[in-house]
Amino acid sequence: MSTELVNTTTTLPVLTGSSNLDAYVQAARSVPILSAEEEYALAKDLQETGNIASAQKLVLPHLRFVIKIANNYAGYGLAVPDLIQEGSIGLMKAVKRFRPEVGVRLVSFAVHWIKAEIHEYILKNWRIVKVATTKSQRKLFFKLRSQKKRLGWFKSEEIDHVAETLGVTRENVIEMENRLNNYDVAFDISSDDDDDTAYLAPANSLTSNTPSPELLLEAQDTEQNNTHMLSEALHKLDDRSKAIVTRRWLTEPKATLHELADEYGVSAERIRQIESNAFKSIKSSF
Repeated sequence: MSTELVNTTTTLPVLTGSSNLDAYVQAARSVPILSAEEEYALAKDLQETGNIASAQKLVLPHLRFVIKIANNYAGYGLAVPDLIQEGSIGLMKAVKRFRPEVGVRLVSFAVHWIKAEIHEYILKNWRIVKVATTKSQRKLFFKLRSQKKRLGWFKSEEIDHVAETLGVTRENVIEMENRLNNYDVAFDISSDDDDDTAYLAPANSLTSNTPSPELLLEAQDTEQNNTHMLSEALHKLDDRSKAIVTRRWLTEPKATLHELADEYGVSAERIRQIESNAFKSIKSSF
């Protein structure tokens, strides 16, 4: 698992196959997760000095997420250790490009890069049709191509003729014809594909429980926009209403109606009315 980012000795076993996969997973999960402050400091150090040790300290705690994502793609007949290694390359690319000042945690930023590397690996290795793997199959393959006088599928009598001519069974001819007429399905759907065939793309079968970077960014933008609008709405309230709403809902510990009633020398019901009117004013600002 070597890259230009991580070239120092790690505590993880070398992932060379399924035999040591359990040990690798256990070692990856034993690495403590970084706090936001630790992650920021390491990322800034890597960004400003290119410190390889900082890059390694960012990579190791996130390998557990690579393993989790890779396991989601195990149904394609590819070895999980290979998927993990490809995902790890994506993680290292993410670490190299990570900018902590943006305010997004590395795990959210790295999801795209981890998936991209795994997708690329699956695209190159999944659905590779081995047309002829034995000597007899290779012989049948080349002779069958010379026997086909037209495009399209053989008719029943043509299959019998080819089988008799080549000295093979009907089943051999049908199987080889299937292989010759097979085709690869596009991994991703392009903008030119219609909705009727979109479901055939293998990419639509890939599963992941991790939100995409687009959804994370959308949620972050929505939260920031709502916070800004709430702040603007609070500024429009009179001082007493703003103080009541703030102390009732925006601070810890939250004040009760009776506590505020005692402070302002009014009834608890009056505090509730002020609070209700303030909410109506805030709601009208959104």
